[in-house]
Amino acid sequence: MEVPRTLTRTIDEAGAGPHPAIERASDAASAVVDRFASGTHRAVDKIAGAAAQAVNTLGVKGEELKGAQARVMDACRSSVREHPVASLGIALAAGFVLSRLLRSRSRSDPDA
Repeated sequence: MEVPRTLTRTIDEAGAGPHPAIERASDAASAVVDRFASGTHRAVDKIAGAAAQAVNTLGVKGEELKGAQARVMDACRSSVREHPVASLGIALAAGFVLSRLLRSRSRSDPDA
């Protein structure tokens, strides 16, 4: 059975009809995807930059804290060397107070 030419042409035209619309939709979607990807890359770059800056700041602050710790330790050592008896008395008093605090706390705590 032979298909009439007008039917064949109608089928061909119907098949060709959606192609321009599909291409326009594809181009529009491609532009949206490209803008989204570009925005995402910018956001990731900003986050990475902020993280790098935070790491650098923390590194500097860590070094400052190490320096402060060393200065405090040196001051304590000097004080103990200059006043050994007073340092021993302070250490004994602090130990006595702590033992009293911990003992009274353990007595008042029913779970201990």
